[in-house]
Amino acid sequence: MNRHNWDTYIGRQKPEYRIASLPIDFEADMVVVIPCYNEPDLFTTLHSLLTAIQPEGKIAVVVVFNSGERSTEEGIRQNRISFTQAKEFAAINNTHERHFLPLLFEGLPRKHAGVGLARKIGMDLAVEHFFLHDKAGGVIISLDADCTVSANFFTVISAAFTANDRLNATVHHFHHRVEENNPILEGAVRQYEGYLHYYRAMLRYTGFPWYFHTIGSAFAVSADAYVRVGGMGRQQGGEDFYFLQKVFSLGRIEELNEVCVYPLARYSDRVPFGTGPALEKIMSEPDDELRVYSPDAFEILKQLFDRKDAFFRKDTKQAGAIIADLHPALQCFLYEVKFLDDVADCNNNSASVATFVKRFFHHFSAFRIVKFLNFVHPDPFPLVKISVLSDRY
Repeated sequence: MNRHNWDTYIGRQKPEYRIASLPIDFEADMVVVIPCYNEPDLFTTLHSLLTAIQPEGKIAVVVVFNSGERSTEEGIRQNRISFTQAKEFAAINNTHERHFLPLLFEGLPRKHAGVGLARKIGMDLAVEHFFLHDKAGGVIISLDADCTVSANFFTVISAAFTANDRLNATVHHFHHRVEENNPILEGAVRQYEGYLHYYRAMLRYTGFPWYFHTIGSAFAVSADAYVRVGGMGRQQGGEDFYFLQKVFSLGRIEELNEVCVYPLARYSDRVPFGTGPALEKIMSEPDDELRVYSPDAFEILKQLFDRKDAFFRKDTKQAGAIIADLHPALQCFLYEVKFLDDVADCNNNSASVATFVKRFFHHFSAFRIVKFLNFVHPDPFPLVKISVLSDRY
């Protein structure tokens, strides 16, 4: 732990969000952070965490009930009811090994109110707790208020960070649960999961180093890595994606496929990204089939990434020759994003191939890959039904 960096990070945070803390005599080794807005089924999640196997060490669960200036009366009322119930739940179930801490934040500013800010409040609290107790190995677990977890959830995550004290993050397996025997919803969510697995597989196939899933309810991060990347963002959606891209770039990421998180499948328009909007999109298709990026687009991207080392110590003319035989659509995109300028920047700031490659992928990031995929779809590459692809990847 670089205490100066941690202290600087904590000092930069808004004091109005630092109004609560874990009990001074409770030294958590892991802190689970759950943002919660208008979630009447939160206690399914809390009971699941309560019954998960206790590892060595102590666990805190911080639930950040949050509402903004434009939140509905119904949402605010449900938050208050759940907050009261959560305090009662904590009073009954808190022990020396596990501590539940509900927090209530209302009237959050319109510009930032939402899941990103709520997640940040809880995670910043965890950082301050670990700093106070000088726990450089503290782990922050991200979860959502509609999830259940496998019984080995805590033990496997704890074992991963214990086995490797330089581990920056873990990414967890997920499988959405569908309630009330809804075959239409079941079909839609399995398509969405198929897409997520397909997209991850294709990113890995291209040679992109940070191909891991970016799901807010399915990762854990070391507190030190959290501080090093500047903490969670306040985005009102997609905060997990933006944050995790920064963490992934640090390296030392482990996928824990034996751990499983079970989010609830449901339609939602609360945020612009994620499961809810994806399900809405699938249901809006005339044949209820999700259409996704073509494998051909990933194939031509792989051809570029396969040549990344060749750009090292090449001038603009030489770099241009390296991409001259790539697919015309990719060449057009590279021209639009001024790719050759990025190559020049990488060369001007890299003394080795390894440094060059790392900088290369900071330029050609996950954000740029999405931009490229949208650039080449549906012309020249038509979207493809996920049912054709998901069994192959």
